[in-house]
This record gives sequence, structure tokens and C-alpha cells, in this order.
Amino acid sequence: MPQTVRHATTIGILGGGQLARMSALAAYRLGYHVAILDHERHTPAGEITHLEFVGSLHNRRHLRRLARHADFITLENEFVDTHRLEYLERHGHRVVPSSRTIALIQDKLLQKEALRRRGIPVPRFLPVETGQDYAALARQLGRTFLLKSRKMGYDGYGNALVRSERTFHDAHRRLTLRHTKLMAEEYVPFTMELAVMVVRTRREIATYPVVQTIQRNHICHTVIAPAPVAPPVARRAREVALRAVRAVGGYGLYGVELFVRKDGAVLVNEMAPRPHNSGHYTIDACVTSQFENHVRSVLGLPLGSTAMTRPYAVMINLLGTRDGRATERGADSALRHPDVRLHVYGKRDVRRGRKMGHITVTGESLTAVLALARRAAGRVRL
Repeated sequence: MPQTVRHATTIGILGGGQLARMSALAAYRLGYHVAILDHERHTPAGEITHLEFVGSLHNRRHLRRLARHADFITLENEFVDTHRLEYLERHGHRVVPSSRTIALIQDKLLQKEALRRRGIPVPRFLPVETGQDYAALARQLGRTFLLKSRKMGYDGYGNALVRSERTFHDAHRRLTLRHTKLMAEEYVPFTMELAVMVVRTRREIATYPVVQTIQRNHICHTVIAPAPVAPPVARRAREVALRAVRAVGGYGLYGVELFVRKDGAVLVNEMAPRPHNSGHYTIDACVTSQFENHVRSVLGLPLGSTAMTRPYAVMINLLGTRDGRATERGADSALRHPDVRLHVYGKRDVRRGRKMGHITVTGESLTAVLALARRAAGRVRL
């Protein structure tokens, strides 16, 4: 039987970054409270709640402290130790997504194995064993392939393109500093990268429009909604994304990243069990944002409509261009156009390539919306 949701219900979020912040804002709008646990103080989400707890996500004492204040628990990223999530579940706390789902997703090798077992199309992949050399992997995957950290990889961190024995050894040395276990994956010559947000409860499952994602230095930079693809490709992407979430027993919100090959085939690249960068446009462009439906799915509430309110939307990330204290310039110029929406995450420090905020533009013409989004993003410096 679903747990009763009271007006004073508190959602505990493990992690305090921008995804937690935007989830918290959605929760507050619905009348719920939010508690945050992060390893540092004054995080983007911590700044907007009086229930900000500072401590390790891997420490049981710190988890218990958060759990005492939370009726439901969710997470901002998939890198929380699954044994800690199991600990919370054993003590009667509802965690969404579950520890079982996180265990299948946070290790990219296990994720791909789970998808392949269910017949979901993925690139060819192999575990990298101790002492395995470039030649052995190249015989099975081709001379060019990707080397990936099985855990702790995001925004291109933890991935390396390998083309030779030398680049293999360089990548192996660098990536094992991040995580000791690696996998190798075939290089897919895709024509486009797509993403689909899927939200699921025990009663419902829904998808947001299929979007195109454009990367800059392995970081998602631009999202175009809906993706400019033929209807059959969009249908295949949606179907594959739905199957992928079901394959890992997923409940809650999921971002499924996909490749489209020249022949129109769709393959799953990776999936994330949380709000996703490719879904930020939904705040301004959809009836119900990904963050509100994230909250609804965690609480087991009916889902809101995922339909777009205007024909087109473009989201552009505002990435750091230097290292140091964060400042803001150019917002007044960007906001002079009524269709521009600016979201600033409240991070105190900026780093090169760090996501500091985003701009969303909606409208009737994709050409006009994309041009305006680019102009507005170019005026803001964070």
C-alpha cells in the first residue's frame, strides 16, 4: 500500500547541487519540505532550506540524521554507495530509486549487461581485465574504442577515446586514478545524440519529448526540443527508453541518453536515475517540469502532463570559463527579450566547464528560438 503523503511531508535529498535545488523548488511549490545532506555547506540546494545537513553520504550516522527528518528519500546523483541505501531501506525508509536499481545503474558495465540481457540495443562492450592490452581489446571492438570508468563518470569525466597503444596506456593510467575498474566500449559513429526523460510510478509511466543533445568538450551544451528527427526515429527512441527503465526495475525519474546511427538504429549510451541536464528545458516549456514529476514520482502522486506548451524549446548551459569566485554579468542584457528564461544555480565558486546555470527559450520557430538562445547565452557570464 502506498505510503500516506501528508501536507507536512519532508523529502530528503542526498546531494545538494543544482539538481537538488531545482527539485526542492518544485517540492516547495507543492507544499512539501526538503532536507539536504551534502559533504559541504552552502550548496545550491542547501542555500534554500533550513534543513541543511553537512556530512558524508557514505556515513551511516549522517544518513540517519537526515532520515530522522525525512519521510521519503531520493538522490541527486547515482554515486551513493548502494549499501548505504540498503541500510536506509532496512530501517523502513522509502528510497526512490531503490538500492537495487542504483546498483544496476551506477556501474556502467552492470548497467549495459542488464540492458543487453533484456534485448535492448547497446554498443558492444567488454570489461577491462588486469593486464589486458590494447591489441586484445582492439581485436574485438576495432582500433578506435572508448575506455570508461565503470563508476564516477559524468560530463565526460571518466571517458577517453582510444586510437592506439599509447593513447590506451595514457587513458588507462588517468582513468584508474578516478576508479579502479574500467570497461571498453565500441566507438559508435552516430549521426545525432538524443535523450528521453522517463518518469515512472507503480501506477503510471510517461515520457517527455525526445530531444537532441549537443555536447561541447563532452559536456551537454545545447538541448533542442523536440529533436529534429523523423517520427519513426523518435518512436524508436521513446520505446527503447521505456524498455531501458523497465529493465532496471526503475521507479522515479530517468534520463536515457541515446545514439542514432546512419541506418536510423537507436542505441542506449547511458542512463541516469535522476533529473537530467537534457530535461532542464521542461521547467519553462512543459506543463509539468521534470523536477515536479520527480517529486511526484518519489511521493507516489499522480504524474503531471509532460506535453510542451509551445512548439519548440532550446536550452543552453552556462558553463564556467575561469576558476575562482562566481560573479554574474550580462543578465540584464539577456533578459530584455520576453521569451528568455535565465536560471542561475547559486554556486559560490566557478571552474572551467562547470555548469553554473542555463538559459531556455521557447517559441514557434526552431530557427528563431535557437538563434535567440545562442545570443542570450553569449551575453551572460557566470
